[in-house]
Amino acid sequence: MTRPHVKKVISFKSDISDLKRPHKFTFPFYYEPHKLCMIAAKELQESYLIDHQYDHNFGLDCNESGMVIGKMFGVLVVQYESGQIGYLGAFSGKLADSNHHEGFVPPIYDMLQSQSHFNEEEEIINRYNRDIEEIESDELYLSLLNELTTTQKESAQTISEIKARIKKEKAERKTLRKSKEFELSEAEYQILLKQLEQKSIKSSYYLKDEINYWKHKIDILKKQTKGYQNRIDELKEKRKNRSNQLQKHLFKKYSFLNALGEQLDLLEIFNKQLGVTPPAGAGECAAPKLLQYAYIHNLRPIAMAEFWWGQSPKSQVRKHKQFYPACRSKCEPILGHMLQGLDVEDNPIIAQTDQNLMINIIYEDDQIAIINKPLELLSVPGKTITDSVWARMKLKYPQATGPLIVHRLDMSTSGIMVIALTKEAHKFLQQQFIKKTAHKRYTAILEGAIPEESGSISLPLRVDLDNRPQQLVCFDYGKEALTKWKKIKVENGFTTVSFYPLTGRTHQLRVHAAHTDGLNTPILGDDLYGNKGARLHLHATELSITHPKTRELVNFEVEPDWHK
Repeated sequence: MTRPHVKKVISFKSDISDLKRPHKFTFPFYYEPHKLCMIAAKELQESYLIDHQYDHNFGLDCNESGMVIGKMFGVLVVQYESGQIGYLGAFSGKLADSNHHEGFVPPIYDMLQSQSHFNEEEEIINRYNRDIEEIESDELYLSLLNELTTTQKESAQTISEIKARIKKEKAERKTLRKSKEFELSEAEYQILLKQLEQKSIKSSYYLKDEINYWKHKIDILKKQTKGYQNRIDELKEKRKNRSNQLQKHLFKKYSFLNALGEQLDLLEIFNKQLGVTPPAGAGECAAPKLLQYAYIHNLRPIAMAEFWWGQSPKSQVRKHKQFYPACRSKCEPILGHMLQGLDVEDNPIIAQTDQNLMINIIYEDDQIAIINKPLELLSVPGKTITDSVWARMKLKYPQATGPLIVHRLDMSTSGIMVIALTKEAHKFLQQQFIKKTAHKRYTAILEGAIPEESGSISLPLRVDLDNRPQQLVCFDYGKEALTKWKKIKVENGFTTVSFYPLTGRTHQLRVHAAHTDGLNTPILGDDLYGNKGARLHLHATELSITHPKTRELVNFEVEPDWHK
């Protein structure tokens, strides 16, 4: 029988005859790569990435020049109608300023093709940019702007000084009036009052004259610059309209199939699911490219995985060759459409928690309860999961008042939490966490051996808007995040450490462990910033607080049981 072939489908070099096919297609936003995808990714890397000469600096070779840009790549295991399987490869965005490379599927729409509508429109937009830049750099315009700024500052300062002087003189007149009221005769005092009133009127007129003088001077300069500014505003408005038209045109060109043969463009997808305009770059990621090529060529998608290739960026946690889920802001609506008609794995993120998870109470009185939270239990109810520490505590302590939850642990983190049983206790305890007087110690196992004995990490964090709830390191908009740490031991290539968080940011310890400017070693089992495992090896081991009733310092410890 003739072996079927589609141009971009790559045949497995490895023997995969003993590998079972997955029963369902990969849920792309939370998955453990199937063995077939792992083999496909390795083969793709060896055949088309390692030692392959692209005019692109991934940051893996210190001799490479140009800006370092790592990239997400993807593999899609596909099946022919005959039953034989192979795989497809794709990269996100452009590679070496091109959309087309051997071994990789083409884009949904190629904006870079010569004489394309995109190129023509981009040239017009660039022309607007050049015209705006030319006006904004005009020497006479810059001179007028500088003079206007200087005059405005001088005006503000002069008027401020006059007002201050008038205020001072007013106070002096008031003092003089009071001091002379009983010193002078009635006639002399009336003459003095008249003189003081004349001075007040004169000061008022002087201030008005000065304000009018500076306003007139500033108005002349504004009029002289207005012609330039009107032209700039006109060009910017034309550029904006042209850009919006081009964007809508492009959105229409990005049209996506699903397994049912239905087709929607970007505008239809994002409007239908979210009621919003698609973000820039939507449709350029690896996953949509892979599925689109498979559908067009009647290939059945079997399993998919995406991996990072290159140096880790400064903001995100991205490790070379490591697998990551698809991005949410750009891909979730698109893949929500494209996966229709496929039998896809259940979303584990919205699955209800195991009701058999037990919360151990290690201490309780009429004010507080100290619990040992099991892993994979939310601290408070989520959008789709109601089971949580809060829900359990509400049932256990029906007489409790107040919000109960004083602080939180990540769903995947186990360990000590304090529960407030009264409003007063909650307020008192909450202040300790706000003022950072509550002492916390976590125990973690890291994926590798680290040489240092101790240290501190300061990397500000903010939410990754493209991949909630993941966090980014951001020095411009992130919130301060400080962590001290100490090595406990290294065993079998894994490092056990104690973490002492001085702030309480979301995923702080996980990011500080994994980030290249932190310990550069993810916590074992970290499914967001490292490699998915049996569990996240992060445990809140110790908590010291001032008791809300006795006002004495109390300390609680629970060592981790990594097998639970």
